[in-house]
Amino acid sequence: MKFGWRSALGIALSAVLLYLAFKDIEFAKVVANVRKANVGLLALSAVTATFIFPLRARRWRPILDPVAPDLPFDVLWRPTAIGMMINNVVPARAGEIARAYALSRFAPKVPFPAAFASLAVDRLFDAVVLLMLMFGAMLDPAFPAGAQVFGVSMTSIAIKGIAFVVLVLAAMYAMVLSPSRVLALYEVVARRIAPKLEAKGRVALVALTHGLSVLRTPGRFAAVFGWTLVHWLLNAFAFWIAFRAVGITAPYSAALFLQGVIAIGVAAPQAPGFFGVFELFGKEGLRLYGVSPDAAVTWAIGFHFLSFVPITLIGAWYFIRAGLSFGEIGSVETDGPASTGALPPASPPA
Repeated sequence: MKFGWRSALGIALSAVLLYLAFKDIEFAKVVANVRKANVGLLALSAVTATFIFPLRARRWRPILDPVAPDLPFDVLWRPTAIGMMINNVVPARAGEIARAYALSRFAPKVPFPAAFASLAVDRLFDAVVLLMLMFGAMLDPAFPAGAQVFGVSMTSIAIKGIAFVVLVLAAMYAMVLSPSRVLALYEVVARRIAPKLEAKGRVALVALTHGLSVLRTPGRFAAVFGWTLVHWLLNAFAFWIAFRAVGITAPYSAALFLQGVIAIGVAAPQAPGFFGVFELFGKEGLRLYGVSPDAAVTWAIGFHFLSFVPITLIGAWYFIRAGLSFGEIGSVETDGPASTGALPPASPPA
């Protein structure tokens, strides 16, 4: 796979974030915290964190139903595990391309462009639900009173954030119900602001609009939203179990808040596995709840490692069994999604 400037930037940024995360940390206390940790709870948190990936695979089915109805779970699970493994070991989030490519190999009736477009929907639902849960956690009475960011009340940020999530959901519906109007509006804006990017942006918007055809069926939308909600509630539960394992008494809502903060952090270029951003944002997020930096770093290191290893090994097993290679996926990455075929058809209105 190609190692470009984005990959180099991601690795450099992760190194800086790791330095900031570990700066002024007393590692003797971290070691002492690790020795006192509840091994059983740590194992349970790792199992719980790993179980979110089968949920992600199951969530993929209703997204793909307009293209290939009722795909078997195994056909969706193996590409999901492979994609997560690739994201953990290769820079530049190549796992998304690997996941779509593996699905097109395991399910030939799903063309690669359709698989790739479906992942845009997948990530969009993730963003909406993560933000919703994070802002909701900020309204919990257990959230630190008087917390501010740049002098702005976190409560005010939460209320505005929830309003933003509602607007995003409305925009998603607009893209599905009136795609031609959305495209026309985009073209007008793009020609004035960034005409050179208009064509590429239009291709991406058309792909996302086709993928969002899932929203035209209320039952399918509810299924995707429901599986996404369960996925992130379970992931936060894994966080919370690990809190207890290392002696952190923060509430469950702190885990909902923290996973949202970390998700925002990983939006920037990162090294494989998102090392650095997880540790730093985990430490700073828990600091709001009065957790000491040493205890927070103990949690971040332990949970990150224990959640990293299982899915990486599982994905590597399926990757090898499928006879895939990094060069094969790299060639798809170079060609680009748009060069491999037609986009999936949109579903008819319900």
